[in-house]
Amino acid sequence: MTLNVIRLLPDGDPKTGFQPSDLVPPELFTKTDKTELIHEAYNNSETGISSGVWKCAPCREEIEAYPVDEMMTVISGSVTLTNADGSSDTFTAGDTFFIAKGTKCIWEITKTLHKFYMISE
Repeated sequence: MTLNVIRLLPDGDPKTGFQPSDLVPPELFTKTDKTELIHEAYNNSETGISSGVWKCAPCREEIEAYPVDEMMTVISGSVTLTNADGSSDTFTAGDTFFIAKGTKCIWEITKTLHKFYMISE
């Protein structure tokens, strides 16, 4: 495999844009809009690392154990994360944050979220 520097673009792949995504079960969306799109710019199955751009309409999910380590930068929109102890943080455009694998939290997108992500499984 040839490795190159990868530029993550907010609009996904310059030629194909985004692809439909189904990470969020339909019943967890909180509005009639159930749009979820992704552009995976990098995926290495040997290391478990992936990176790309994701867009998702408002939804709410109670997560017993976050399935991956993930660092995110919000391009637009808003997400509120509530920790197991009840404390919460809201992240909006320009914010970068990290969720450790195994974290118990409530993930609530309050305004369509558009983010860059890097995941380690």
